[in-house]
Amino acid sequence: MKIFQTTLLAVFLGIIAGCTQDQQNQLSRKVVELLDSNYRITYANGNTEKSWIIKNGKVTTSEKGYYYFWDEHKHYIQVPIENTFIEEIDK
Repeated sequence: MKIFQTTLLAVFLGIIAGCTQDQQNQLSRKVVELLDSNYRITYANGNTEKSWIIKNGKVTTSEKGYYYFWDEHKHYIQVPIENTFIEEIDK
């Protein structure tokens, strides 16, 4: 099983290495869409900084350049992908 995981990781890294930065970003966003977990989403632009916690949820994207998610208070949030940071947290 460990050999399979190592091989899969090597193939994934090989694919990533051949992609442009934009393609890598798009792939990263798609991976985030697939994972249900706990996240801290932070939007920072100039003096503005806002953070949200997502518990056992996911973040999705669209072609329009936004992340979409439900926060821990069941509020639907939409933030621009640019200047937004996603961290997986243990909570």
